[in-house]
Amino acid sequence: MSQPASAHPSPSPATDLTRRWFLRDCGVGLATAALAQLLQRDGHAAPAANPLAPRQPHFAPKAKRVIYMFQAGAPSHLELFDPKPELTKRDGQLPPAGLLEGYRAAFIKPNSALLGPKYKFQRYGSSGLELSELVPHLGKVVDDICLVRSMQTDAVNHAPGQILMSTGSQQFGRPSLGAWSLYGLGSENEDLPGYVVLTSAKGTSGGASNYGCGFLPTIYSGVPFRSAGDPVLYLSNPKGFDQATQRSSLDTLRRLNEIALDDQRDPEIASRIASYEMAYRLQTSAPELMDLAAEPAHVLESYGIKDPKESTYARNCLLARRLIERGVRFVQLFHEAWDQHGNLTKALKQNCEDTDKASAALVADLKQRGLLDDTLVIWGGEFGRTPMVQGGNDGRDHHNRSFSMWLAGAGLKRGHIHGETDDLGFNVVRDPVHVHDLHATILHLLGFDHTKLTYRFQGRDFRLTDVHGKVVKGLFA
Repeated sequence: MSQPASAHPSPSPATDLTRRWFLRDCGVGLATAALAQLLQRDGHAAPAANPLAPRQPHFAPKAKRVIYMFQAGAPSHLELFDPKPELTKRDGQLPPAGLLEGYRAAFIKPNSALLGPKYKFQRYGSSGLELSELVPHLGKVVDDICLVRSMQTDAVNHAPGQILMSTGSQQFGRPSLGAWSLYGLGSENEDLPGYVVLTSAKGTSGGASNYGCGFLPTIYSGVPFRSAGDPVLYLSNPKGFDQATQRSSLDTLRRLNEIALDDQRDPEIASRIASYEMAYRLQTSAPELMDLAAEPAHVLESYGIKDPKESTYARNCLLARRLIERGVRFVQLFHEAWDQHGNLTKALKQNCEDTDKASAALVADLKQRGLLDDTLVIWGGEFGRTPMVQGGNDGRDHHNRSFSMWLAGAGLKRGHIHGETDDLGFNVVRDPVHVHDLHATILHLLGFDHTKLTYRFQGRDFRLTDVHGKVVKGLFA
């Protein structure tokens, strides 16, 4: 099986039994165990039961960590990132007949009238990149972002689209991008999960499948942090159960699990051991992480945080920075509020007021702290919106043939536009980037050949990009 040189291989009970027999019965088991303990003590080897130990990728990475701001519900590229004067001119007209051949919309009839963009565009920064008037704060960091206007996907509805964007498949049960990243790289913090999920607005249509581990060991799954109370359920001890009692109970449980692990070689047992120990350490690390009292007032203001204890998208952006500072490998923010089938003008403005300042502040904050050079920042939804109208005269349907996303940091071009759509923002006409291509590119930035980061499951080597995907080198500086 092809995989990163230091990644955990898929379980093979027959091989493990043979190896254990050899080490035990050929008299070298004790020496091997002693050597492993010495290597661990001196920092040359990770503990055998730590599936999150840091590992080296295939080649030198540009990105060491990822912050993914998933704008679920599908932001309209036509109002935000892709100016179309021709669409404005044709507002109210029927689209050209040839344009719609073979086209399948989610809800509207394809021959619905065209809808001109509801907001104006202007040029920002020294790059002169055009963005909507709705995202003035993003305009302040536009020279640090790489805007992809030629995204494409296969799905046309939210749950399949989100799961495809998150896992490379429209089917439930595949590992997410964050899980693959953690599987390949491990974590740099033993006191926090390697993959943390923060949500605002409402939950995602795709649910936990967007950050699940699929058939990978469960230790690689995203861990949702709650917005109020304990960051993770049952983090606090119940009354009458002190820390010493808890530690004694965990030690006993660990010994029992290690006996089972030695006997069965099931990676889920190793995951269980690591999860229990991390939960114990989280009791100290998580409250400190979530407490923003130590953040200077000017930092809170830059993100648009008025009450540090209030659960908002802005607070999650600042928490994302704090998480990656502490060695968390992958942080994913979900904000599902962008599904404007109607009420587009008002709702889109509100969405941008809720997210624009904080998203831009995160990029600026990372840059100021010297973190942007090796942190990959991603902003985008599962697909775009149609040039045709829905909901009277103020809404757009789902559109999978073209949409926009932006990225920043980690060896990417800055102040750059990649790809182009036609005059109506309907089809990609230059440099298309499919979801699989995006995944291949993200893994490349993390130091992986996407065709070799695999995991054997049910007799087949699986990978994030399946049999698809090509690295989009045009995004690289």
